[in-house]
Amino acid sequence: MLELDRKNFEEEVLQAEGTVLVDFFGDGCVPCAALKPHVEALAEEYGDKIKFTCLNTSKARRLAISQKILGLPVVAIYQNGEKVTELVKEACTKEAVAELVKQYAE
Repeated sequence: MLELDRKNFEEEVLQAEGTVLVDFFGDGCVPCAALKPHVEALAEEYGDKIKFTCLNTSKARRLAISQKILGLPVVAIYQNGEKVTELVKEACTKEAVAELVKQYAE
């Protein structure tokens, strides 16, 4: 899984061709930490179809706000640089993320 920061976000997500999943997480976010192994497992399985990335919003607050990330956890799908969908807070369950990945991996 590619670790994003404010230096490479634009190149790796906003200028990327195809589908990119961004796992937005923060330091001390318990639900984020619980979700991470599930996202990493999906990356192993679907990494050939979707680019899996993550961004620590604690280290890139302005970037997170610019992407309208106002709560955590958030898993967002970008296609050709545009955010097309996201799962936020309570909706961001391991089952929902798995469904989202399967939908965009086809």
